Amino acid sequence: MSSKNHDFTVGQKCTSHQLIDDKMVHGYAELTGDHNPIHLDDAFAKTTRFGQRIAHGGILFGMISKVLGNEMPGIGTVYLSQTVNFEKPVFIGDTVTLDAAITEILPKHVAKINIIITKQTGEVVMDGKATVKLPGWLTKI
Repeated sequence: MSSKNHDFTVGQKCTSHQLIDDKMVHGYAELTGDHNPIHLDDAFAKTTRFGQRIAHGGILFGMISKVLGNEMPGIGTVYLSQTVNFEKPVFIGDTVTLDAAITEILPKHVAKINIIITKQTGEVVMDGKATVKLPGWLTKI
């Protein structure tokens, strides 16, 4: 893969879909130690304003990281920062769609990427902006 910034363009986009299932939520809880009952206990979750279990927000962060590191910009990308707004809950069984678009390419192989995650209802569940080092920044030009 070439390391020049001009290989990436403002407006370049990527879309990814993910089913958020029970196995994923339990796996995330085991991986991180976040055993909040809002994520894992149906009886507890029914007593909350959501009325059912919600997925960990970190699962959505992981989805962003997967897209940035594997799809766009791709292998060699280094995540520098992320701002997010959680707009709506994601429930077990929801399918979410991540749309990423490069909004700015800066000097020193840095790019800003707009992130919007929606669920199958069309509702935005998360939005924000990532800052990354583009692939190739470690190689000699």
